[in-house]
Amino acid sequence: MRPDRPRLRFFLDESIPDSVGSILREAGHEAVLLRDSGLARGSADPLVCAYAEVSESILVAIDGDMKQIAKLHGIGNGRFKNLNLLKISCPEPDAARRLKSALSLIEHEWGVGAGKPRRLFVEVASNVIRTVR
Repeated sequence: MRPDRPRLRFFLDESIPDSVGSILREAGHEAVLLRDSGLARGSADPLVCAYAEVSESILVAIDGDMKQIAKLHGIGNGRFKNLNLLKISCPEPDAARRLKSALSLIEHEWGVGAGKPRRLFVEVASNVIRTVR
């Protein structure tokens, strides 16, 4: 990992392939799998979001419900207003490859908010990478 790159902390929801965690670790980031976190498999989405928020991690999810939770509750003074989300919207077999191609953008977006309250929301799809500021 280059010294000028941020070291990010990611929390991977249970449906995220292990290969995604491997890509993140190879890039020098911390990646905690849900099964290694102490949370039970099948934990409710709000609990997973709360864990990611409290642990100051970027939640990596493939579940469409997480995107809705972030949109509905993450803006303004509502619940999960500090939730950082990396939404994987491509087929699972492509997730690691697509994440690898998006990683420099994710690191850049994290750096944009340095020194002030930040909220990262990036979606990685099959042919598109979206970021919301």
